[in-house]
Amino acid sequence: MSDESGRSAELAALQAALAAEHAAVYGYGVVGGRIDDRRRTAAKAAYDAHRARRDALAREVRDLGGRPVAASAAYALPFAVRDSADAVRLAARLEERVAGVYADLVRAATGTRRASAAASLREAAVRAVGWSGHGVAFPGLAERAGEGTGAAGTTPSGSATATR
Repeated sequence: MSDESGRSAELAALQAALAAEHAAVYGYGVVGGRIDDRRRTAAKAAYDAHRARRDALAREVRDLGGRPVAASAAYALPFAVRDSADAVRLAARLEERVAGVYADLVRAATGTRRASAAASLREAAVRAVGWSGHGVAFPGLAERAGEGTGAAGTTPSGSATATR
């Protein structure tokens, strides 16, 4: 792979991760509105972590000469979030999907960016386990079996505006 095609793949993976983080920030806004008090601190910490990752990814996209993908005004959710149990399920789903795009970024990136993507993948996988109570052997990969790769322009439900 040439340097230019590698850089292009890395930029595309960064943009996909940024789109996923935009969707996660939105999704955690919904989670925060329905989560019970005993899990509110974890939801707030995850929301803050995704905001920080989103901002860092936007800087990285600009550093590579790209224009950061903008957040959508709203995202379709994979299911109605009516209560705390639904909010917990949504948080787990958000983390699983964010892990998937970070797996793509690990594959596309090099050096410190790859290490940062691996750390983000690990953090999302740990949060997913915390929300769902179970994990997978290969976070970011197993839950994507049968799905296409990448996340730009998809929703948490897999439709056209948030993360896969």
